[in-house]
Amino acid sequence: MSETRSPREVFQKLLEGITTGRFSELAELYAEDAVVETVFEPVGPRRFEGRAVLRQRFAEVAAHSPVELTARNVVIRETDDPEVIIAEWDYQVHHRVTGRTFKAANIQVLQVRDGLIVTSRDFHDHLALIVGGGNLPELVAALEGK
Repeated sequence: MSETRSPREVFQKLLEGITTGRFSELAELYAEDAVVETVFEPVGPRRFEGRAVLRQRFAEVAAHSPVELTARNVVIRETDDPEVIIAEWDYQVHHRVTGRTFKAANIQVLQVRDGLIVTSRDFHDHLALIVGGGNLPELVAALEGK
């Protein structure tokens, strides 16, 4: 029988899957009823519920993401709750369309139970990704409701 992954190990597996582009494997790191909140998402949904929804979301990202991500400065902090960790890191981002390379900061608060993510509050620097992709005018238009 295999051992259940710790919250730290689950986060490391998640980050590895993202940075290597293995998005089709990521949903399996989440519980069936997992809840993910992308707190600073400027437009679009900020809450995703269930592994099936997350699987669809990861497939969309895999099909449309124009970026290559490398994780840097990864710090994982344990909390007084053994199921909860706080991970901080930077992505070194290379945007394949604009050719820009830049940094985007990230924080995730993960709750992992029985080796699966049950909740995740994600604080990503979406503005850096938008500006780096040359999409600031589209963001402004979306926020103005145009």
